[in-house]
Amino acid sequence: MQRRTVAIISFTALIVILFPMLMIVGSVDIPPSEVWATLTGGEVSREAWRVIVLETRIPSACTAAIAGAALSVAGLLLQTTFDNPLAGPSILGVSTGSSLGVAIVMLAIGGAGSLAGQSAVLAGALAGAMLIMVILVTMSSLVRSATMLLIVGILIGYLSSSAISLLNFFATQEGVHSYVIWGLGNFYGVSTERLPAFAAIAVALLAASLLFIKPLNALLLGQRYAENIGVRTIRVRNRLLLLSGALTALVTAACGPIGFIGLVVPHIARLSTGTSNHAVLLPATILAGAATGLLCALISVLPSQWGVMPVNAITPVIGVPVIVYIILRRRKIFYFN
Repeated sequence: MQRRTVAIISFTALIVILFPMLMIVGSVDIPPSEVWATLTGGEVSREAWRVIVLETRIPSACTAAIAGAALSVAGLLLQTTFDNPLAGPSILGVSTGSSLGVAIVMLAIGGAGSLAGQSAVLAGALAGAMLIMVILVTMSSLVRSATMLLIVGILIGYLSSSAISLLNFFATQEGVHSYVIWGLGNFYGVSTERLPAFAAIAVALLAASLLFIKPLNALLLGQRYAENIGVRTIRVRNRLLLLSGALTALVTAACGPIGFIGLVVPHIARLSTGTSNHAVLLPATILAGAATGLLCALISVLPSQWGVMPVNAITPVIGVPVIVYIILRRRKIFYFN
């Protein structure tokens, strides 16, 4: 119990430390006293500093924390559903579906430079993800095997990637450039006006995931055992697919296809807490995901003289060592116990 408590406190402390740091660090040097004055409504020496903090840094920090938590929970749900430690939000094709929707908007219809174009990108990402989710849920009613459904998701992802490649081939240079920039991922796509809606939807979905703690724990013991104690595994699987898909679609639409966070953070939470009991693991994953998102956002703005680095250039640096460690120590780590 002490190990779990230490892990929860550590993740919370990281969030408390990293969030204020993101208010101070950036391409524009703002003194901590000025940031504090902005947050508390005091006098600020330069109005531009107030605008930067309120209109850019707070929304991006909130977005990073929310996106990290959402992707991490999506990854945890999928790993438990498929009893596979290498399952993640991108493996079922939901992220690729969102990318296909954005590719259609940017490459086939037009760019995303205007406000209307940005709204179209958001709508395209959500539509693409929802289409993949509908296909997966339909296939889930036809395919009882979780492994086969996982293979179906991978195949759908390949088909979507093929369509994206064709769109890139026939698109204009400007369209391809815009799409590549979007695909690098960033936490600056959610404005102050859109942040409340983004946060409300994400929090509602994360709260919904907490309602599945008992079914998730039952699935750890196998499909037959879960069915014997009254869990309708097919129905639970469909709901978990919809929930993880919605979390992935929301983040992908707002931030682009962010990789590795959904795959790696559940492992970090398991290793830190030493349990696969979702009553402990799920809250720990939410906190660890938020802390990881904030850490990636902080690293992306550290070399401020060169601008903001893409998030997808940072997540593999954090994720690959964790995955290698898990592979090397797989016989001594019990994930689904």
